Amino acid sequence: MTSREHVSNIGDRGARRRRASGVVWLIVAIALFVVLLLAGAPRWARLAVGIPVGLAAIGFLQARERT
Repeated sequence: MTSREHVSNIGDRGARRRRASGVVWLIVAIALFVVLLLAGAPRWARLAVGIPVGLAAIGFLQARERT
């Protein structure tokens, strides 16, 4: 079995920026969900929360993997 060496293409600063963007998108997702819930939006409309949740996940994963 061969082991693959992990090569980072961003430094600490880039990882912090990606983590910060993940936090911002997570806050946006929570705020959007609360607004849609309080407004009585239909269930299908609340699926829009998936977009900022996905962007938050991408930010956190990129920060963790340093890509």
